[in-house]
Amino acid sequence: MRKEYLYKNPSVTVDVIVFTVIDNELKVLLVKRKYEPFQGKWVIPGGFVRAEESLEDAAKRELLEETNVKDIYMEQLYTFGAPKRDPRGRVITIAYMSLINSSNIDLKASSDAAEAKWHPIYKMPELGFDHKDILDYALQRLRYKLEYTTIAFQLLPEAFTLTALQTVYEIIFNKKLDKRNFRKKILSLGFIKDTKRMKRDVAHRPAKIYSFISEHTILENFIKS
Repeated sequence: MRKEYLYKNPSVTVDVIVFTVIDNELKVLLVKRKYEPFQGKWVIPGGFVRAEESLEDAAKRELLEETNVKDIYMEQLYTFGAPKRDPRGRVITIAYMSLINSSNIDLKASSDAAEAKWHPIYKMPELGFDHKDILDYALQRLRYKLEYTTIAFQLLPEAFTLTALQTVYEIIFNKKLDKRNFRKKILSLGFIKDTKRMKRDVAHRPAKIYSFISEHTILENFIKS
């Protein structure tokens, strides 16, 4: 017998972790399963990859089918393949992650999801499968990416104050940050620029308004320097 016939083909799924900030809380999009396994449990949106589609296309399709969320930027996070992570058999899942502004999102459950809802990441319900481990990993990666990428700007309007930006960081890290050190570090990264405008509808001293510098511009400046 040829050696390759000794192995069973595993199934492949995709899971999409979508983070947002609502009411000063970091939240993640979950769906309640309509069917077994883990019927009635909250899980990360996702499902099986069809034979004719790419992993990314499968992730977009499942997210749309289960939550009505579409047209968002996603990046591949990690592959989870513990042998018994899924009671249906040998299933390997590829996780994707996204950080979005949820203000224009109209959640609507369908497919095998009974409900779609934003959940505070620090007050999670009991999850099905190994999805708690996946979310723990995703949160760790999100915090790590804040150190060197512009991912946090996906939660902000085009123009913002440093106070608003710091608030986003504090919500994601779940702790207070020193104002002076934070501003020094952010300005040194070269991700933002002063718009020369001031926010004046405040009781205290007017605050400078900044805007995000695109990654393309950042790269150009780096090459020229």
